[in-house]
Amino acid sequence: MLKKSTAAFLMIAALLCGSLLTLSVTGYMQISGQAAGQGAISSALNGSSGLDQKESKKLGTALGLIESNYYETVDRNKLIDGAVNGMMEALGDPYSNYMGKETAQKFEESIEGSFSGIGAEVSSENGKVVVVSPIKGSPAEKAGIQAKDVILSVNGESLEGLELNAAVAKIRGPKGSKATLKVQRAGSAEPLEFAITRDDVKLETVYAKLEKDNVGVIEVTQFSMNTAERFKEELDKLEKQGMKGLVIDVRNDPGGVLPVVIQMAEQFVPSGKTIVQVEDKNKKRELSKSKGSSKAYPVVVLMNKGSASASEILAGALQQSAGAKLIGDNSFGKGTVQTSFDKQLGDGSLLKITIAKWLTPDGTWIHGKGIKPDIAVAQPDYFSVAPINKSATLQYNMNSADVKSAQIMLDGLGYKPGRKDGYFDAATKEAVKKFQSTAKLTVTGIIDAKTAETLEAALIKAIQNPANDNQRNKGIEEIQKEIKSASSNK
Repeated sequence: MLKKSTAAFLMIAALLCGSLLTLSVTGYMQISGQAAGQGAISSALNGSSGLDQKESKKLGTALGLIESNYYETVDRNKLIDGAVNGMMEALGDPYSNYMGKETAQKFEESIEGSFSGIGAEVSSENGKVVVVSPIKGSPAEKAGIQAKDVILSVNGESLEGLELNAAVAKIRGPKGSKATLKVQRAGSAEPLEFAITRDDVKLETVYAKLEKDNVGVIEVTQFSMNTAERFKEELDKLEKQGMKGLVIDVRNDPGGVLPVVIQMAEQFVPSGKTIVQVEDKNKKRELSKSKGSSKAYPVVVLMNKGSASASEILAGALQQSAGAKLIGDNSFGKGTVQTSFDKQLGDGSLLKITIAKWLTPDGTWIHGKGIKPDIAVAQPDYFSVAPINKSATLQYNMNSADVKSAQIMLDGLGYKPGRKDGYFDAATKEAVKKFQSTAKLTVTGIIDAKTAETLEAALIKAIQNPANDNQRNKGIEEIQKEIKSASSNK
């Protein structure tokens, strides 16, 4: 089985939906069947002649005045990079970025490269560093980082006011190093703190399993260069094993390469039906039509707020053009297409520019809104519980957000504290004692750092147990119903 690695915290500016729908112009034209110079994408890529004489004079004058008058020696290359970066920031688009030579190199390698970090995709929204999704099995996921978390600081250094390249530079680091993140999460009055040990993030993008009643489940964690091929391999295996229905899981999948998701969708969308529409600045649209065929068995797609970009293209295509049901939570809502320009700049740096918007087969632009599931299914509350602050000891008669987190964890693990409102009462104390006894800890009824760590470790195991996954179980249940219905109608 071919293994892939990805950049952990992808160590580059806005790889969220940067490789997410970053595409090779040639690659996309081959998929869409358009020749260069035709259609919405090629129209979007027609550049202007650059600066006119007046604009060139203004920038040159500014550079000269800085070099002549600034009280310290200036790095001319930094000034030029800053000017280009300023233009990109002025667009107000979190997915359009300038990358210097070093960052650009990491970006180009990220689809198939090997990196170390915390393992999360990020973007910049209104000057804030926002998590799109933690990567499956990464340090970020294990620590409890969630989609939509806003990263406020790293190791005590605020990210406020930093452009994304600089912010990500503070987050990334070598394997084994520590990153303490302060995070603002919707629903939490106070910022949360996560202590994360950076590591190599190995990313196998496709996981498949045949469940009871011949229901296949394929999880796709990212749309990398080999994902379509890997998906087809696993799908073929399941079909040969007698699969009668399929659950495709793109939860917390932040996206990937556009031609790859089109190849995957073609395995389910009937020939001639639309997979995705791409619209340029002149409102010209290209429709990617399927050259594949539909499946005889039922399909559902699992998604959540961490399903972004290419994941949403797949969900929209299968829902509207292949009759698949969408199950879970509302998706992220990223409806634009980027491409990167490196050869034009000539010095190894790179511009990643939003060149178009994409729309679902029926013409809906989901940007900022996401896609609503056909069947909304929430996960248990302990799936999204905030971690406990290990520097404080929790005990009887206290009232705090940390106590509330502990109560949610205890309840999720079956220890029934009787309440989840943050007040540490006698019943909560007894629940803590029972947990400590089971975990072979000193039985005190007090939550110290050791008890908190053990509680969180037990909770992670519970979350990773498929039996507790409401959305996955609902997807399998729906497929079982459709298989049974099809059987009875024969």
